[in-house]
Amino acid sequence: MSVSHPSSATLPPTAVSLTKLVDWCDQTLAISAFKDYAPNGLQVEGKQVITKLVTGVTASLALIEAAISENADAIMVHHGYFWKGEDAALTGIKGKRVQRLYQKNISLIAYH
Repeated sequence: MSVSHPSSATLPPTAVSLTKLVDWCDQTLAISAFKDYAPNGLQVEGKQVITKLVTGVTASLALIEAAISENADAIMVHHGYFWKGEDAALTGIKGKRVQRLYQKNISLIAYH
């Protein structure tokens, strides 16, 4: 299965492709220059075109619900998911959070 990434010529003037946004952040924040406690960058993939981005400190359920009410396409946070030493199972509150992101097709981008 191939994923089509929109070219900038097909995007509305206030939109950016998910790939372009994440690539720009990855390069600007030089994420390959250091090791961290969690993966930096795209953690949950949703819509490929971002017209509204909500930001916050932690990818809490409250922030996700706020992003949904704002019709956001992506959330960018400082504290995302999948920390080293954390159980990788998507159960409990983490499972509910990821499930809501997938239900609404919202991307989660995190940089610690």
